[in-house]
Amino acid sequence: MGDLSQQRCFNHTSREAVARCPECRRCFCRECVTEHDDRVICAPCLRKLTATGETRKLRWQNAGLVLRFTLGFLTLFILFYCLGQILLLIPSSFHEGSLWQNLSLDPGGS
Repeated sequence: MGDLSQQRCFNHTSREAVARCPECRRCFCRECVTEHDDRVICAPCLRKLTATGETRKLRWQNAGLVLRFTLGFLTLFILFYCLGQILLLIPSSFHEGSLWQNLSLDPGGS
């Protein structure tokens, strides 16, 4: 590409280039570059680098959401399954009402 002092800014062709982006290897003026992680980088490459970190965070957040939903569903399933098993242990005479009819409410025991 030649000497940096003879290069022009990629975005502003009338301006002299002062830095070359290490990611895309293009030359830029002072207004088009910024310092990030102790290196000079252009705005589009900086967006790409920071978007990758945000995507990773978003993936972990989505995975956490799916995991919480699954655990909540399993917890409710187990809770209702156990409740159903307890209800099955109750004798059918209790449900039909015949258990209450068989009990004597007469205190004299007749």
